[in-house]
Amino acid sequence: MTRNELAAIYHDYIACLNRQDWPALGQFVHDDVVHNARPLGLSGYRAMLEQDFREIPDLHFDVELLVSDPPAIAARLRFDCAPVGTFLGLAVNGRRVSFCENVFYEFREGKIRQVWSIIDKTAIETQL
Repeated sequence: MTRNELAAIYHDYIACLNRQDWPALGQFVHDDVVHNARPLGLSGYRAMLEQDFREIPDLHFDVELLVSDPPAIAARLRFDCAPVGTFLGLAVNGRRVSFCENVFYEFREGKIRQVWSIIDKTAIETQL
């Protein structure tokens, strides 16, 4: 797979998330996906994302930076949203906050197999 092909798959994955097209998630995420060293499998990964959208109804993934080096993707995602209650242990309670997530993905068989993610919690804290 070329860099451009992998980047295109990733952008399609982000579009899938933003549409909340959960039945299509398996096109992009491996059945044995692992997130931050936690083996979730596709169903657990989907449940995690569905929970994110319940807690943040206006959640939208915006790709700010993308580096494609098959079989890996590195991305900086930007969020501008209003979590409804507690988010990352912080009482956001509907206030609008902006923050970034730095995330690395390893692809296997054309699908996301490993995810390593860090959210900039300090950026949120400074806004509260």
